[in-house]
Amino acid sequence: MKKFIPFAIAAAFALGACASGGDAGSSSASSLSEADAKAAVMAAEEATKVAKSKGAEWRDTGKLIKKANEAIKAGNFDEAVKLANKAKTQSMNAVAQAESQVNAGPRY
Repeated sequence: MKKFIPFAIAAAFALGACASGGDAGSSSASSLSEADAKAAVMAAEEATKVAKSKGAEWRDTGKLIKKANEAIKAGNFDEAVKLANKAKTQSMNAVAQAESQVNAGPRY
């Protein structure tokens, strides 16, 4: 339960970052800030740590986080949030998969 608390806090920051988007009609400027992108990456990293601790980290999740960090460096914060959210979702799905298949194995 103690491991869940930092994840919940990071998720709350990420949700706040996603909810703070700007006007949907403004396509000329990024609607998300660098802080929003960094919060989303932090939430994805926390979710990935949980998945990794259960031995359930998926192959491409780390690559998505790396691409999100590269997008932040390039100033593309919308893309960074998109990639970080995808990585977070993958990690959450990996944990759910591991928990649902804990007793999987051959039945004779």
